[in-house]
Formats: sequence, structure tokens, C-alpha cells
Amino acid sequence: MNKTIEQWPGNRSSFFYGYILVIASFCIMVLFVGSYAAFGVFFKPVLSEFGWSRAMISGAFSLSWILQGSLAVVMGKLTDRIGPRAVMTLCGLFLGLGYLGMSMLGSLRQFYLLYGIIGVGMSGLNVSLVSTTSRWFIDRRGLVTGIILAGGGLGTLATPPMAHWLISASSWRQSYIIMGSMVLVIAVIAAQFLRRDPAQMGQLPYGHDTSEATAFMQGTEPEGDSPKEAARTKAFWMIATMFFSLGFCLYSVIVHVAPHATDLGIPASWAAALLSAMGGFAIVGRIALGSAGDTIGNKRTFIVSLALMTFSVFLFILAKDFWMLFAAAAIISFSWGVGALGSPLMAEFFGLKSLGTNVGVINMCYSVGAAAGPFMAGYVFDMTQSYRSAFIMTTLVSLSAFVLSVFLKQR
Repeated sequence: MNKTIEQWPGNRSSFFYGYILVIASFCIMVLFVGSYAAFGVFFKPVLSEFGWSRAMISGAFSLSWILQGSLAVVMGKLTDRIGPRAVMTLCGLFLGLGYLGMSMLGSLRQFYLLYGIIGVGMSGLNVSLVSTTSRWFIDRRGLVTGIILAGGGLGTLATPPMAHWLISASSWRQSYIIMGSMVLVIAVIAAQFLRRDPAQMGQLPYGHDTSEATAFMQGTEPEGDSPKEAARTKAFWMIATMFFSLGFCLYSVIVHVAPHATDLGIPASWAAALLSAMGGFAIVGRIALGSAGDTIGNKRTFIVSLALMTFSVFLFILAKDFWMLFAAAAIISFSWGVGALGSPLMAEFFGLKSLGTNVGVINMCYSVGAAAGPFMAGYVFDMTQSYRSAFIMTTLVSLSAFVLSVFLKQR
């Protein structure tokens, strides 16, 4: 058997193509997540021009998350069947055209339509890239996934200040033109370097063992649960609920932290800096927590991360000045890094056979949470003229996810 593995064509190449895939995926993450996270910077300029309520504006963002979640399973299946290159090319086209369309926004109906298109563009991002990464890397799977998702943190770090500067220098419409053009050109080009698995390049996964190498060499699918088999387990729905809570809490903060900060009298440039800082701490969190998943286990890393997230959301209830907001934003952004362990956790519990589809389901749950959270926070603010009740509710949601992580049992 060892002789056969040594004779596999990919072993004669000294360069592992998986590193190219990581670079391309990282670039796509920077553009997709960065542009999407800048929504909070555009929030008040759009509010000022059209006079819509915060719930109405948040609702468009929530709609985009609903579409992301609804299509995540479809994108996962497409990734399993035709590969990530075609999926991410299509997503890049939708996302770029959605932002370009925002530059011509004229009505609330158009706003919802365009952010629906943007949601379609975002739907394949995590499920396609992270499930593909799990096929390429067996050892250091959590770390490599964390590095790719750190691209989203870098995008969140860089894009909000850039968007704020562009809006100040020209207009929010011109800013959407620039963002859309960058996504269309750079992300679509980067997608052409993606490959579904090492077998397409005549190579073996990084850190393969004998059984996995044999499966790749023979062209057979690796072992694992089908989506129906996974859905029959309690662990699957516990993980899905944990990811719903992640999306709910994180995006309640991402969408509303900038307007909340300015409501407290903090300058708009400092509010944009909060979003930027969240991106920076997310980079650290994704790499650190991804590596922690490889070292101490995915479940333990989830427990620690969700405890941190619960504490940070509670801090938002108490925060009255910039530095306390900054501390809360830093902690929740670091805990955001646990998202890097979604695909490794699903691979660990349910195998690689239908990994794209299974990851698509938990991404759907994450998206539903990310849609519900911002809308809930906006609606509560419109009713009470305060975010306090919204943050209390968000704290309870985070606490429930922490409890589930404690009781999650390895199969």
C-alpha cells in the first residue's frame, strides 16, 4: 500500500496546490465579507436621504441573510457536484452587480431587491470555501480554515474606514460603484484558481492517512453521513442551533454598533473605527481559535468562545462610552473566530461524504440567525428608542448557545 501511495502522481510534485487555493479563498473572503460588513457605515447616509425607519433598513439586510441561508444548502450541493470555481464565479457576479445597482437606488422596493441579489451573491461563500478546504487539508484543518476566514476579518478591518472616507469625499452612491467594481473584477478572477479536491490536480490531501489516500487514488467518495442521516442525530441540531445563535448575536452587533455609537454622541468616524477594529480582532480570533480547535478540540474551543461572546454582549448593555464599546466589540470579534471551526466540526462529527451539503445546512441556520438578529434589534429600537432591550435579548440567545456547547456529545 505504501508503495502505491508513493507512486501517486501528486507525490512527485514538490508544490502542493492547496496553498494556491488558500490564497485565492483568502482574497475572496476579504472582498465579500469586507464589502458586506460596511453596511453599517452606509446605514445613516441612506437613512438620512430616504427617511426610512431603522427596522426598514435593517430588514433589507435581514432579507439578504434569509436568501443566503435558503441557498446555502443548494450551494453546498453544487460545490459537492461541480466544484467551488463555478459556484464562486456565479456568486461574485451577483454580489458585484448588486452593489453596482445600489448606486442607482431610488425606492424601498429597489433596496430590498438589490440586497436580495447581494444575499444570493453571499450564499456560496462560507459553504463553498470552507468545505473545499476540508477536502484539501486533513492535518491543520482548523488552522487553515481560520486563515481563510481571517480574510473576512481583514476585509472588515479595512473596508468600513475606506467606505467612510469615500462617502465623505464623494457620496455613498459612488462608494457602492467602487465596491461593486472591485468585487466583479478581483473576486471573479480569484475564483478561477479554486479546485474541488486534490484529485483534480493529481495530488493527495495534506496530512492524509492510508485509508483517505486510497479513497482519493481510487476515485471513491470518502466515508460520512448523508444529510438525511446527519439530520436524524441530536448533535446535528445542537450544532445548527449554536450557529443560529452565532449569527443572531454577531450581526445584531455588526449592523447596529455604528448607529448605536453615534446615538451615544460618538463621532461617525470613531463609529466606523469600531467596525474596523472588529475586523482586526476577528483576524486574531479566527487564526487563534482555528489553531485551538486542532490543539484542544473543536468542542472545547466552542465552549470558550461562546462564553466570551455572552460576556461581550452583556457588556454592550452597560457600555456608555467609546472605550467600553471598544472592549465589548473586541471580545465579540475575537469569539467570532469560532466560525472557522464550523466545517472542521461537521467533518469530525459527520465525515466528508456530504460535507458541502451538511455545512450548507448549518450555514443556513447561521444565516437565519443573522437575518433575525439585526431586524429584531432595529424593531426594538423603533419601539423603545433604545438598544438596551435588544442587547438583553441577544445576551440570552448567546447564553443558550453556550449551554448547548457544554452538553454537545462527541459521536
